[in-house]
This record gives sequence, C-alpha cells and structure tokens, in this order.
Amino acid sequence: MRKHKGKGKESSHRHKSSKSARFQNAWAGFADLEGGEEVERSVQGDTAIKDYGRGFPFPLSMWDLGHCDPKKCSGRKLSRLGFVKTLKLSQRFNGLILSPLGKQCVSPQDHSLITEHGVAVIDCSWAKLDTTPFGRMRGSHMRLLPYLVAANPINYGRPCKLSCVEAFAASLFIVGLQDLGSVLLKRFKWGSSFYTLNRVLLDRYAACKSSKDVVEVQHAWLQECEKEKVERLTQDLLDIDVTKEHYNPNRQLSSDESSERDKSSDGDDDESDGDDDDQDDVKGDDDVDDNDDDGNGVCDNDNDDSCGDMNDDDKELQEAEHRNSIQNEK
Repeated sequence: MRKHKGKGKESSHRHKSSKSARFQNAWAGFADLEGGEEVERSVQGDTAIKDYGRGFPFPLSMWDLGHCDPKKCSGRKLSRLGFVKTLKLSQRFNGLILSPLGKQCVSPQDHSLITEHGVAVIDCSWAKLDTTPFGRMRGSHMRLLPYLVAANPINYGRPCKLSCVEAFAASLFIVGLQDLGSVLLKRFKWGSSFYTLNRVLLDRYAACKSSKDVVEVQHAWLQECEKEKVERLTQDLLDIDVTKEHYNPNRQLSSDESSERDKSSDGDDDESDGDDDDQDDVKGDDDVDDNDDDGNGVCDNDNDDSCGDMNDDDKELQEAEHRNSIQNEK
C-alpha cells in the first residue's frame, strides 16, 4: 500500500523552468545586477524603466545565422547570459540595426532611437558575407559602424572586423552610453581592451553631432594613419644622430624629453671641463717643480746635450796638460 502524504503536505513539482525564466528570477531589478547602478545612471528619466534582460532598459537583439563556432561566438554567449534576444530570420526589428546595407554611420543623434527601441546586430561569418541574406532582416534604421580596430582574439588588430559584443559596445559608446557597453565587455576576459585600443577614436566619434561629422573624423584618422605609414617607410634606419650617446630610431623622443636630455648632457660637459682645468693646474705645478730642479745645477746627461759638450772640452784640456807635463820631465 502507498503511504498517505497527509493533508498539509503538497506534492513538489520538479518541473525545470526555462533559461529566460531563471535569469529573470535571478536578476530581477537593478540591485541584483552587477553594474546595475551604472545602468540606472546611464538612462535618464523619472518614469519607471522596463527591464529587457539583466537590467538593460532597452532590448539588445541578434539574428543568428549559425556561421560561427558556438564556443567562440560572443553573440551566443550574451544570449546565454540573458543580455541578447535571438530573432528569427524574417522577424522585424524597429530599433537601430547594424548592417552592411546601412547608408549612414552610427552617431550621437541615434541616442533616442537606441534608448527607445534598442540595438540589433547580425551574427554571421566575415567569410560568408556574399551568401548572407541581409535583405530578409527587416528594419527601418540601418546603420554602419565607423572605422574601429578589433580586440577579440580571432581578429585582433584587424580594422572593422568586430565581434557582436564589440559592435554593441561601440554603438553604445558613440551615443553616450559607455557604462552599458562596459557591462557587456566585462563578460569577456579581453573585453576591456576594446575600449582601451580605440579610446581616441571613440572619443572623437562621441564628440560629433551627426553622421556626416563621424565620416569626416574617420577620413581624417585614416589620412593620419597613411601619413605615419609613409614616414615609417621613408625613414632611413642607418641615419643615426652621432651627437647622442644613445639613439633608438624606433623610439623618437618628444621635444620635452629631448630638451631634458640636452640639459643633462650640458651639465655633464661642464663637469668634465672643470675636471680638465684641474688636471691642467696639476700639470702646471709639475712644470714649476721641473724648472726648480734644473736651477739647482743638476744635469741629466741623457736629456741635456750641452752638458755632454762641456765634459768633452774638459777631457781635452786634461789630456793637453798631461802631455805638457811629460815633455817637461824629459
């Protein structure tokens, strides 16, 4: 017979909830979110803020075409963590869409569009762009990202080949939501290096007013890079400044550093000149001592030829006197 469970006891359900439900229960509210204070400060407004996942006040979405390795795909990781919602291929998105079909660059003018409707990216392989059906991903606000350098381990240092998380973070930085971008990048070990690597460019883009200004900043930056490249190619590594004690052609000193080096070298030269003067004084004293020795009548037969001549005359006189004395005796 089966045991009676009793009236006060209820059978426990072992139903496993979905991932989205678990994330919503675990991360409900801003206080439970790591970096939730930054998220709350980043979005202005007195009205209640709707939570679209992990405390974000607007949706982050992605069309996943399945081209990438699931273990290396940053978009899928954000989806597993509850930051990003995956869209179907024919599903429409009303927010800002980062797509090659865009005709304008992301600019600070898109701030209101992102805060109201969110951002979406297309997770596909850079090697399969020709076969990707971008036309089936419908939306009204297509945008392009300006020139940036990738920091992910797969395409590190390559321009414009950003991962999904880098695309999200770049868009948020340009529209003035850097704190939200940092929340996403913190989920990756290499994430913080993306803002560090592109800090100068991102600051310039964020200071623009329109998409046209962003394009002008991009062209100016590319011209600077091309100029530096030409200077490196035309530089003669054998043209070394011999006036310097140490010279490294791969590290050109700035004007401030070079002036400090010149001052220090001038100080060393002055000290060396003072040492030379002291040595000259010592030599002068030695010369005086030598003159004093000559005045005492001490003659060095090896160095003074006049002393040798006087000795020969004396010998001749002595020989002459000796011969005279012999003749007188005879």
